[in-house]
Amino acid sequence: MPHTLDAEAVREWCGLALEALGRARADIDAINVYPVADGDTGTNLYLTAESAAQAVEAAFDGHAAATGAPSHPTLADAVRAMAHGALIGARGNSGTILAQLLRGMADVLAAAGAPRTADPGALKRALRHAAESAYAAVAHPVEGTVLTVAAAAADAAERAEGDTAAVARAAHEGARGALDATPDQLEVLARAGVVDAGGSGLVAVLGALAQALTGATAAPPRTAAPGSRADAGREAGGGPGKAPGSGRSPEAGPVTSCVVDAAAAAAAHAGGPAFEVIYLLEAEEATVDRLRARLDALGDCLVVVGGDGLWNVHVHVDDAGAAVEAGVQAGRPYRIRITHFGAAAAAGRGHGAPGAATAEDAPRGEGPRPRRERAPRAVVAVVPGAGLAALHREAGAVVVATRPGEPPVSGELVEAIRRAHAHEVVVLPNDATLQHTAAAAAEQARTEGVRVALIPTRSAVQGIAALAVHEPGRRFDEDVVAMTAAAGATRHAELVVAEHQSWTMAGVCQAGDVLGLIDGDVAVIGRDLVATARTVLDRMLAAGGELVTLVLGEGVPDTVSELLTGHVREGHLAVDTVAYRGEQQAVPLIIGIE
Repeated sequence: MPHTLDAEAVREWCGLALEALGRARADIDAINVYPVADGDTGTNLYLTAESAAQAVEAAFDGHAAATGAPSHPTLADAVRAMAHGALIGARGNSGTILAQLLRGMADVLAAAGAPRTADPGALKRALRHAAESAYAAVAHPVEGTVLTVAAAAADAAERAEGDTAAVARAAHEGARGALDATPDQLEVLARAGVVDAGGSGLVAVLGALAQALTGATAAPPRTAAPGSRADAGREAGGGPGKAPGSGRSPEAGPVTSCVVDAAAAAAAHAGGPAFEVIYLLEAEEATVDRLRARLDALGDCLVVVGGDGLWNVHVHVDDAGAAVEAGVQAGRPYRIRITHFGAAAAAGRGHGAPGAATAEDAPRGEGPRPRRERAPRAVVAVVPGAGLAALHREAGAVVVATRPGEPPVSGELVEAIRRAHAHEVVVLPNDATLQHTAAAAAEQARTEGVRVALIPTRSAVQGIAALAVHEPGRRFDEDVVAMTAAAGATRHAELVVAEHQSWTMAGVCQAGDVLGLIDGDVAVIGRDLVATARTVLDRMLAAGGELVTLVLGEGVPDTVSELLTGHVREGHLAVDTVAYRGEQQAVPLIIGIE
């Protein structure tokens, strides 16, 4: 029975797309020869889809928390979350284009007055607008790429008859046909004997959409060019998906035996710019138009996607500093990533390869850092505010900074582990919702030869406690045990402001109430930050404690810590208090008690 295209279908689509790209990631990386043969298209698409899927899950969780009942958001809310998540998590040329495709669909499906479910006509219009907006986002569109595949999907969808499931199936089949034809349109693909890598990823994403609406598993995307030696190997081995002598079953997904011609891959970027520059940009649309013209003059492969004040900028240039400076002139760039293609190629894989020269939030004009000897041990910590970030850096940690509603994906944590450049790494996620993400990143880093330990810190104050006892000179296991014990002995609380009326474990709260969450559960509801914090402190200290840590959020006056310090001093004589300016945006006050 086909499903309707509603919020739940979008959620299922995102999950299935992530699974499909996860299965195809290595195969797509292997055929990545255009526009740069850096072997990371599959990985970039996976990380972009992961960010989109996380944003949709957050939308569902937020809706349930706001209503206090098991329900789901509207279709408009779900597709907006999907598009925003893809935008902020977009990686590389292919991921940036995928983000724009999803945004283009969201623009139609979330239009004013849109119903809770989309009809076939809406899906057709969404696919067409997605293709057109992706073409518009690329400075110099090239046929035989993911753009061609997206346009073919829209063409096939418009010809389809039937319900939304039939439209999705047609779009997927149209995309598969266009993908097979990409080697005839782009010479570098024909020389290498492969189809377009980005297009292959889009076929996987559209196959996931068809599967979400029909329940039928979609065929995996092709990787070898039709009629090529690798494609012939598939047929000789007993059908698609099985190479001669490989023992690989047809159900196993795309073949991995397709080896790209090395000369063709090298020629794909011969004489091209040296750096890839990517950043998020907060700017007005008028300034972004000028930015496009400036970056187009600096380099190639320019893709600028987004809108409503937030953009994702991707460009290949020789002068990385000038590309970042152009962003500074246009607005506020952040999450800046600079990758040197030569270093990536020498490492044998894409930007994130161990030893690749990658700069996260590098100073303007600064190229990739030189290779250096690995440190014995390092700590990677996720933190939500500038003050907390500075505090963790002072303690020697490599920091992954977060913003409200923008949790890091596993790829960001893997890159932070690589930046640490150490044989042994301790990861502090500092958030209960990031445990699975951090675990996936740790597992990936272990495959690259790094010894990683994950300490399940659920709050920044637990991370502070763990760092306080960190001793690189100890044996790794002993250091991890000591840090885990310190984090586990630190109870934590947060003071937040309720956005909606809701049911909580402490009763019904109204919008504007101050909620005191102890170890993640609402324990106190009040109207005043200081008064509520006092109640929280008294409840927590009733079970004992020697040290109170107060972390003030953005805009919270220092008088708050002074009043709370005085309260602790008067009521709990043997307890010390320390306060920091964390500058976290979403949580006015974090409390830790050791």
